[in-house]
Amino acid sequence: MSRDIQLKDRWEELIKKLSARFSDGDPMDVDGIIYLIGIQELGQYHRTYKKEEKVNLMHIAICKLLEPYGYYEFEFFDEEGWPHYIIKESLPPLKAGEQSVLMKEAIVNYFVERAFIY
Repeated sequence: MSRDIQLKDRWEELIKKLSARFSDGDPMDVDGIIYLIGIQELGQYHRTYKKEEKVNLMHIAICKLLEPYGYYEFEFFDEEGWPHYIIKESLPPLKAGEQSVLMKEAIVNYFVERAFIY
């Protein structure tokens, strides 16, 4: 199976599973999934987040997702339990489609590593 077909199949499986669990079956978008990953990485599930914290959750998720690609590296947890990352390498300029594929691939890999999808 080609890499593109496998990514497409895994992405569709992931959307189906996450949408059923978190959005009453309405298809989740990339931003929604990134937000969920941020909450997962922070580990503070049962609380309400302010707007700025939601942005920070998405930043945490993006850092975590792009860490295996060498763009970020985990640095430390602060006193409130928030993870902090450092930039190891700047992202190259990507077209919108290339950026979308990179994020989908990183998200799929994240959930494969956690055995949520296969």
